[in-house]
Amino acid sequence: MSNALRHRRGTAAVSLAAVGALALSACGGSDKGSGADAGEQKKTHTVQTAMGAVQVPVAPKRVVVLDTAELDSAITLGVKPVGSTHADVESGFLNYLPKDKVAGIKDVGEMMTPNLEAIAELEPDLILTSKVRHEDKYNELKAIAPTVMTEGTGFPWKENFQLHAKALGKEAEAKKTVEEYTAHAAKVTAAVGGKDQAARTKVNVVRFVEGADIRIYGRKNYIATVLADVGLGRPAVADKAKDGFSYDVSPEKIDLAGEDAAVIFHSTYGDPTKAKQTRTLNSALWKNIPAVKAGKVFGVDDQLWIQGIGYTAASRILDELQTDLTK
Repeated sequence: MSNALRHRRGTAAVSLAAVGALALSACGGSDKGSGADAGEQKKTHTVQTAMGAVQVPVAPKRVVVLDTAELDSAITLGVKPVGSTHADVESGFLNYLPKDKVAGIKDVGEMMTPNLEAIAELEPDLILTSKVRHEDKYNELKAIAPTVMTEGTGFPWKENFQLHAKALGKEAEAKKTVEEYTAHAAKVTAAVGGKDQAARTKVNVVRFVEGADIRIYGRKNYIATVLADVGLGRPAVADKAKDGFSYDVSPEKIDLAGEDAAVIFHSTYGDPTKAKQTRTLNSALWKNIPAVKAGKVFGVDDQLWIQGIGYTAASRILDELQTDLTK
């Protein structure tokens, strides 16, 4: 999920002592490997994380992920976690992920309030998350298993992916993933008319959010990096974004999203009416935006475009960009 989401933080339901006891119990439980496998699991290497150096199994077998980016990374690298938190969506795990890849993953609670007992019961040998999500739970999590945290999520997703790959022992797979993505992005650039034409095609991304103002995305967020990888231009309003993330407006100022924008993509988080989507898309201001009049406005899946954050999501987005921009 993007770091734009303002989730409510809950207090931990399980004390550090209780989790530590669960972790010790888990360590004394059934043997998950024997012979060569057991020997491999005992081998560790040092991974530099946002919380310092962490000793991580060379070949982790039981991975728990606590956010959407970490789940995308694991799936991309061919790892099925034993447990994952769920996003705040009806489908639980984000709907763009292949059903067979997430089947059997244990749901360990909502993203911002993971169930620490449920995590401990899975006897993980690695936990992946970020400081921005779970720094307050770090001591409890590391009592269960080595915990690798990135600093944040969203904009630095490519760097985070490399850390996830190192922790998972999948650096070769990560290299191949990046090469394939780079080639895919170049293919989309060529399809829209080449680098010069892509740069002239100014694209805006608008997100309707229940309980918040409408977000016109800037240059420092996940989706902006995908647009940049294709070489697409951005309207001037993108540079007004606070901290580069988003420029937030009311429905009465939605025309700002259309200034100098050749194409607009929009998504909705939450109820369309409560997110002001219905009201805005039916307004005269919206209907008079040049891109709207030209039929160059496309509704997209919020789970894929905004919440996914990873190479599996990005590859799907590239496909959709090519389809929509070549119509």
